[in-house]
Amino acid sequence: MEYSIVYSKRRTISLCIKDEGLVVRAPYGTSRERIERVIASHRKWIDTHLEKYIQRREKITSFSDEQVSDLRKSARSILPIKVKHYAEIMGLKYGRITITGAKTRFGSCSSKGNLSFSYLLMLYPEEAIDYVVVHELAHLKEMNHSPRFYKIIEEILPDYKDRAKLLKK
Repeated sequence: MEYSIVYSKRRTISLCIKDEGLVVRAPYGTSRERIERVIASHRKWIDTHLEKYIQRREKITSFSDEQVSDLRKSARSILPIKVKHYAEIMGLKYGRITITGAKTRFGSCSSKGNLSFSYLLMLYPEEAIDYVVVHELAHLKEMNHSPRFYKIIEEILPDYKDRAKLLKK
């Protein structure tokens, strides 16, 4: 099986499925043999998640130009209203809002306060959309995923864990 390795200052080996395939993150100095053993011991997980990833990508890329246009139009009209609403509740100021075609990330927040959202978010229930909006706005206060960050989200959406699960379906 082909894979790429990213060495860094970490203690454990992790496996992740990305556009480029299997990505192995490992501590500096980890031998190829050790990485191969980890891959072999997690082969079932890798195969299952690789298949799910491929199916999801095929589903996403099977939209017609008209469907993509409709999703983008919907995102442009709905998301700025939601961002404004939650930003007011949270007492936050934000920069530009951009709608992207990102397939693996629903939203992002830049250090300058600019927010980006994938038009694919429009395929999910409103509760999930609200979660992504609040999640990205929370990054304006905490630019990480620490317990403090999730506390900010929880203050606005006490059921945020259930909402986040909707994005995995």
